[in-house]
Amino acid sequence: MNVAVSPTRRLESYVCGEWRKGGGEGTILRDASTGSPVALIDSSGIDFAAALAYGREKAGPALRRLSFHERAAMLKALAQALMAHKDKLYALSTATGATRADSWVDIDGGFGTLLTYASKGRRELPNTRVLLDGDVEPLSKDGTFSAQHILSPLQGVAVHINAFNFPCWGMLEKLAPTLLAGMPAIVKPASQTAYLTEQVVRRMVGSGILPEGAVQLVCGSLGDLLDHVDGQDVVTFTGSAATGRMLKAHPAILANSVRFTMEADSLNAAILGEDAGPGTPEFDLFVREVAREMTVKAGQKCTAIRRVIAPRRHADALVAALRERLGKVALGNPADEAVTMGPLASLSQREEVRARINDLAGEAEIVAGDAANPRLASGDPEAGAFVEPVLLYCDRPQGARAIHDVEAFGPVSTVMPYDGWEEAVALARRGKGSLVASVFTDDPAFAQEVVLGLAPFHGRVMIGNRASAKSSTGHGSPLPMLVHGGPGRAGGGEELGGLRGVVHYMQRTAVQGTPGLLSAVTGRWLEGAGVREDGVHPFRKSLADLEVGDQLVTAARKVTLDDIEHFAGFTGDTFYAHMDEDAAKANPFFDGRVAHGYLIVSFAAGLFVDPAPGPVLANYGIDNLRFLTPVYPGDELQVRLTCKEINPRSGAEHGEVRWDCRVTNQTGAVVAQYDVLTMVAKTAD
Repeated sequence: MNVAVSPTRRLESYVCGEWRKGGGEGTILRDASTGSPVALIDSSGIDFAAALAYGREKAGPALRRLSFHERAAMLKALAQALMAHKDKLYALSTATGATRADSWVDIDGGFGTLLTYASKGRRELPNTRVLLDGDVEPLSKDGTFSAQHILSPLQGVAVHINAFNFPCWGMLEKLAPTLLAGMPAIVKPASQTAYLTEQVVRRMVGSGILPEGAVQLVCGSLGDLLDHVDGQDVVTFTGSAATGRMLKAHPAILANSVRFTMEADSLNAAILGEDAGPGTPEFDLFVREVAREMTVKAGQKCTAIRRVIAPRRHADALVAALRERLGKVALGNPADEAVTMGPLASLSQREEVRARINDLAGEAEIVAGDAANPRLASGDPEAGAFVEPVLLYCDRPQGARAIHDVEAFGPVSTVMPYDGWEEAVALARRGKGSLVASVFTDDPAFAQEVVLGLAPFHGRVMIGNRASAKSSTGHGSPLPMLVHGGPGRAGGGEELGGLRGVVHYMQRTAVQGTPGLLSAVTGRWLEGAGVREDGVHPFRKSLADLEVGDQLVTAARKVTLDDIEHFAGFTGDTFYAHMDEDAAKANPFFDGRVAHGYLIVSFAAGLFVDPAPGPVLANYGIDNLRFLTPVYPGDELQVRLTCKEINPRSGAEHGEVRWDCRVTNQTGAVVAQYDVLTMVAKTAD
């Protein structure tokens, strides 16, 4: 049976530190399968200007006081706390029309996104409150004036206006990078399924993990909230292009140049390769993928396949295979374990999809399914928002318009044939910009041509074939580490993409000044900044004693011909430039036999390493290694090692230290430059 919020209870908004009920009559939200009341929704009476101010003044400073690692730990703890309530959320999710598999995508997918950003924040970001963007830009010949781009959190509020199809994931995929960046948010879920979002937010607030006001929730209309946004705020929107354009043109958004990200209608395409005929693994994979994308969440996915583009000679076989597979779908109430596809989110959505199918049927033939008379495994066809999978076929897609312009946001796809890869690409482009396209082929040449033709018009392109069949995440799965968004009709926005998503909530600033002052701002030593040489080897210092700018200048070591030959024999690296004088001289870069680059790095380590145990625990890498001047027998090498950056790890007894290593010869010429990365204990004990 369905587990739902009591229909007598109003959904509450969480603003200004309190759960509040709206003051109006409210709108009834109904179970998508049964039509039974689930809850009332209403946001009247909320002071939206105060909610924005609360986020800016209360939560923003608290989040910005935390480092990236502390925010990452907060996301991890939040995900773990939410997972403890997963079963109750799954039970409530059936009211949205979601099957168990659909709910997994929404609920577990949302929690997984939090965990992914927690992991990436810990592994890929420094334990600081500011990010460096790119290398230092020298601005003077004498090195006294430079510039460094930095990224710092915006000091407003991110307003997330979400769609009805993913009430959990749709919120968390936006919140994860927002909170990691150090910015609070106001979440406005779509009304149809807001009762699930509300329950997730209740558990977030109740966990006590987030700073007060880091997440606020509006159940119902946003009222005049957008009237009060300013240039430090961000507005994101997922939904119809018409609504998105209206919001984007809001006077306050335009006047204040508010960052606005939109994910809108998307007529995503899947292309069957010319090599992928019946009987090939790619053909079977294609049929399975199209059917899955039509039926998961009842086709209510922004990434679902709307246009199925296939070689003309395989079109009939494809239609037959899809008709057979779709005929096995069990449509009904998702509380019934035998059901494999649930209803649409609401009766109004059912009528919208039926209307759009009629539009498509004006230039395409319905070859499978009957939108008006669904065959049900369970449930009431009148009370529930049921629409069975509908497959259409358009024989002349080049001259058609509706199939490239109209999105039926449900279990609906149109098959269209092509002749030659150029036509396949042209048909996909008729979507005017989409979130994702997929190509199923085992032909490298076909894949190259089609992917390069699709890329400018899509945010993501997936190639499917027999080799990736078991590991592929599929056409319709947005992943936290990959960009989610698309150009043109898809809204022109971008979300997720790993740390790219974090940057959307930060301001890039070019900071100019002397190396010393830039180093003070960024926490990273720059060439020309002050140093400390106190007579204590830097490797003898724990993080408690080590300072950015601590420096060691070593003694010199001469490189001999015997050294070069021994290294060659020991490692097996007998490249001619190290072993053959005449051949080396013939090389335009050398005047004779030269030392191996890695011999230079090895000798440099021998010069700067202090061999006693601790507090340096391990060398875990080298970054940005460059060999700049050849080293010949008789040259003398000297190392200058400077503590460049200190990055303590939260919850650990060690941290990461980045060392600037510069190797010079007897004339002072730099022969090698690189960063050494070490793990160092926080204390000497």
